[in-house]
Amino acid sequence: MKKIIKFELAAIALVVMFSCKEAKKEATDAASEVEAVTEEVIEEVMAERITFMMEPKSDSYVKGEVTFTDDDGTVTMSAMLTGLTPGEHAIHIHQTADCSSDDGKSTGGHWNPTNEPHGKWEAAEGYHKGDIGNFTADAKGNATVPFSTDQWCIGCDDENKNIVGKAVIVHQGVDDFTSQPSGAAGARVSCTGIIQ
Repeated sequence: MKKIIKFELAAIALVVMFSCKEAKKEATDAASEVEAVTEEVIEEVMAERITFMMEPKSDSYVKGEVTFTDDDGTVTMSAMLTGLTPGEHAIHIHQTADCSSDDGKSTGGHWNPTNEPHGKWEAAEGYHKGDIGNFTADAKGNATVPFSTDQWCIGCDDENKNIVGKAVIVHQGVDDFTSQPSGAAGARVSCTGIIQ
């Protein structure tokens, strides 16, 4: 009788131990699955919003922050700038995310993947995908520049829309929207590279 009870107890112990191992394995698998989904969501959120600091160029004091947000196919740029001279200035996206030169010219020309003439955004005669336009700095040299378009994307496969690898340039002067190839906007006074 004692042998039967010992056998039954051993069997119960094995069942309990096996069940615990299965529960632990299921819990580990579930935790791994949650971690993978969380990483995927974080990557998606990060891909939809990127922020960079603007750095002064051409002996200016112009700095700030620019944020790009992709919301269901519309990219919104919001630039907050300080150190400007009061009045109007031009802002463009340039072709290369390289702010290494003191004058900002390492960024190359305006981003123009469709080989259009320079012009005002959405002009019938043509415009560059980087031709954002002009904005006004207040009396203290501060400005906020909002801009939205469905003609940009953040990290997509369409090179005619993808802003990653480009640069944002703020100019000392005003874009006249007619001078080729850049609108005669003057010195490049602030720069940031859009690198994801």
